[in-house]
Amino acid sequence: MSNPLRALGRAGLAGLAEALAAGRIGGPITRTALAPHVPEEHLDAVAAALVALENDGMAPRHIAYAVHLLVDERDAGQRMSDRVQLVWSPPDLEAVDARDTAVVVQELFRRAQRSVLISTFALDERKKAEALFGELAARMDAESMLVVRVFVNIHRRHLDETPAAGLLREFAGRIREHVWPGARLPDVFYDPRSLETEAHKRAVLHAKAVVVDGRWTLLTSANFTEAAQERNLEAGVVVDDRRLAERVTRQFERFVEVGTLRALRLV
Repeated sequence: MSNPLRALGRAGLAGLAEALAAGRIGGPITRTALAPHVPEEHLDAVAAALVALENDGMAPRHIAYAVHLLVDERDAGQRMSDRVQLVWSPPDLEAVDARDTAVVVQELFRRAQRSVLISTFALDERKKAEALFGELAARMDAESMLVVRVFVNIHRRHLDETPAAGLLREFAGRIREHVWPGARLPDVFYDPRSLETEAHKRAVLHAKAVVVDGRWTLLTSANFTEAAQERNLEAGVVVDDRRLAERVTRQFERFVEVGTLRALRLV
C-alpha cells in the first residue's frame, strides 16, 4: 500500500519537511502539530505514518530528511515528465494534452544543427514529399555540416521476382527524382531481407523514429507520409533525453556495422 506521504503535493511535502527540520513540529508528533501543514483529508493518515516512524526510533530531523528525499524524487519525476510529450495524429484530436505529429516533425527538423536520423517504413513522393522534407532538404543544401540519414524499407511486391539489384536501382531513382527535394542527398540505408524472393525469409524495416542532434527522439507509429501525419490515427512520444537519443542512434549504427542494414547507393 502506498505511503500516505505520497498523497501530498510537492509544495505540501516541502513545507512539512521544512517544519520538521526547523523544529516547528517536534516530538512527540501529534495530529494537532501537523494540522497547519497537512490538508485535512490527509491529516489522520499522515499523522499515523509519522508517528509510526517516530516509534521506530526516528527523530523529527530524520523524518525531515526522509520527506526531503520524497520532494527530490517528485522534482526529478516532474523534470522527466516535462521532457516527454505525447504526440498524436490527426491534428484535430483535442481530448488529450498532446502535440501534432506533423508539427513536431518539422519542429525537430528546424532544431537540427548537426544530425537528423529518420527511420520509416514508407515515404511519400513528389508534392507530398516536398511538404515533408522541403525545408530540411533546403537546409542540407545550405549547411554542409548538417548530416541526414534515412533508414527506410524497400518493398518487394507479392510474387515479384525482380532481382534485388533491380529493385535497389529503382528505389534509388525514386529517392533522387521523386522523394528528396534537395541537391545534396541524405545517406540512405535499407534492410536487405526485405528483398528476399522467398516470403518466409522476408522481413521489413518497420521502425518509425526521428533523432535530432543526439538529444531529441520521436518514437511514433506514423510513417513519413501525408496520410500518416495528417489523417491516420497514430501515436507516439517525443523525448528530450540525450541518453535515449544516443541509445537509439547507436542501435541503428550497430545494425549497419553488422550488416543487418546496408547503405543504398544513390549515385
